Amino acid sequence: MIMRFSEEFLSETEHHAAWGAAQLETLTSFLPEGPWTADLEACLYRQGDLTLRVSVLGTYDTDEQSWMWGWANPGLRGTEAVALASAVERYGRARGIAEFTAETLDLSGFPDPRFAAETLAFAGMGVAETPGYIGVEAGPGTRVYFLPDDPQVPRAPLDPITLPRTLITGASLLGHAPRHVVTGYFDHHGVPVHEAGDRITAELPEGVPVRIAFDALGRIAEVSLAGRP
Repeated sequence: MIMRFSEEFLSETEHHAAWGAAQLETLTSFLPEGPWTADLEACLYRQGDLTLRVSVLGTYDTDEQSWMWGWANPGLRGTEAVALASAVERYGRARGIAEFTAETLDLSGFPDPRFAAETLAFAGMGVAETPGYIGVEAGPGTRVYFLPDDPQVPRAPLDPITLPRTLITGASLLGHAPRHVVTGYFDHHGVPVHEAGDRITAELPEGVPVRIAFDALGRIAEVSLAGRP
């Protein structure tokens, strides 16, 4: 039984934490209220009056407290409906990340199995670089997670004004390696960084310089833009 995620998985997830958290906020604001339906053969998801192309990432059994990747689902294996989940599995094999390559994961030994399932969905979203994930109740004891694969979904921009909150929020999700959070955020947006000691510096596309300082425990201590804290 896996009682905690591997170092490789945690590092990969942290790499996507800041931009992923911002993207989930954007997706949540974009999705309309209303019931949902899905046509898996057509790879379509409908919520309210919005229809999106999606891929099935995985399912979480709330009774068994177990996760199954979409690529491992016997009824979906090899179909277009799990194309992105299959890409996550290939990514895991190439980099030796066991959580992405196990067909199912027993999460019952985690302190919060539901949070562990959400973490798997979040990591899958990050690896696939999709604009969020959608988790919905699919029946008694089952949640299904979709990855939107549709240009209709807006992408969260790199916003200097909200940058400090974005980085700190991302670093707080797992609290594992804040440096991975910061470098992963800038990498996602194509912004080169310079690392020296307890600082990371970068110049944003608008020409705004940003400096992130870390304390002795590796936590984000300060985010300064254009000389202002």
